[in-house]
Amino acid sequence: MVLIVDDEPNNLVTLSRALGLAGYTVETAAGGREALERIAELPVDLVLMDVKMPDLDGLTVLERSRETRPDLPVVLMTGHGSYEIAKQAVKLGAKDFLDKPIEKDRLLVTVRNALALRSLELENAELRRAAGVGPAGADLVGAGPAMARLRELVRRAAPSEGRVLVTGENGTGKELVARAIHEQSRRADRPFVKLNCAAVPAELIESELFGHERGAFTGAATARRGKFELADGGTLLLDEVGDMQPAMQAKVLRVLQEGEFERVGGSVTVRTDARVIAATNKDLAAEVTAGRFREDLYYRLNVVPIHVPALRDRREDVPDLAVRFLAEACARNGRRPMTFAREALAALQVHDYPGNVRELRNLVERMAILSDGPTVGADEVAAALPGARRPRVDRFREGVGFHAAVEEAEREVILGALAAHGENIAETARVLGLERSHLYKKMRALGIRRGEEER
Repeated sequence: MVLIVDDEPNNLVTLSRALGLAGYTVETAAGGREALERIAELPVDLVLMDVKMPDLDGLTVLERSRETRPDLPVVLMTGHGSYEIAKQAVKLGAKDFLDKPIEKDRLLVTVRNALALRSLELENAELRRAAGVGPAGADLVGAGPAMARLRELVRRAAPSEGRVLVTGENGTGKELVARAIHEQSRRADRPFVKLNCAAVPAELIESELFGHERGAFTGAATARRGKFELADGGTLLLDEVGDMQPAMQAKVLRVLQEGEFERVGGSVTVRTDARVIAATNKDLAAEVTAGRFREDLYYRLNVVPIHVPALRDRREDVPDLAVRFLAEACARNGRRPMTFAREALAALQVHDYPGNVRELRNLVERMAILSDGPTVGADEVAAALPGARRPRVDRFREGVGFHAAVEEAEREVILGALAAHGENIAETARVLGLERSHLYKKMRALGIRRGEEER
């Protein structure tokens, strides 16, 4: 079923007719609020939605729908196409972006591709479940020791009812960890609901968390359930909890202690059995010391602490992540499957990634879109990372011969790879694309003894 959302009746009629004649079941909504109601009520497989609407714009609806239906593909339409809107839409999870007026062929291809990708994702998820692997756990990519420890913590925490505090820099994948815990828990068949505490204005966060009754405040035309109510029996992720205001911290503490609350403007007590997972990029212990975060709430949330490492601290995982992101980007953008040249993967490993995994994902998608051939090479990486730290190629110095310069470069690369992989010879050989015996031979020739000292 395709849900078409647009405040222009003519567009609803035109698009409905085109998709109906192509054999799709179609439902329509004339605005953002109606769209959210339809998504909650109907077995919608795809949303085709206008960006500019008078009640709730398409980006807001997209963000809210992903809180309860993260698997639901959304294609946005606009008559005011701009790079910034498209960029924000992709960041929020939109599958594609169509400029109005929409050609029929372009419409049908976009809908077909989005539904095919969703079908593939659902099939993969079912195969992972049949194999006993939680779908979110499968997203915790990386063969290095840091990710092995992280997956083990998730495995231990998931079956319990303990609250979890997930910490880490922006872009490290804290939400993926929370989803993995939910998917491997006894609540996996119940909702996973999230709220970004930093993205909601202070005056609205109480309504977002606890809901409101009709007429509770200006604009509250209907009653609405909050996140705690929507997550009943499931899991509630309080993302960026360190940005929550003190007054709201006290109200959340009460819910955690008593398991009940009242909607804004209401007097009826509502009970909730939501397991709370909190995530933050802040040092909450330091925030407690500074008086910005309640100590009692901190201890309530920090039953099981899980820290997600920065990507620069697990560079050994960059090739696996990049290969996976490239396959996903090709499928999402209708490109033929592509591969990375070995030199390209080596260049990607050198970058520090201040934006962490999110930065790598966006970088790979950019290269998938802009690269012409079937292979992404080191030149494409260099073009996508202007000014970034890359393996040096300007090795020429007066008085240093060719062979000496080559040996110096080889020595630098091997020492760097050894340091990045904890002096592990097997892992270093793997990322450098060498046989272990060949690496040992190179090290002896260059006077490197297992990376521990230089001769």
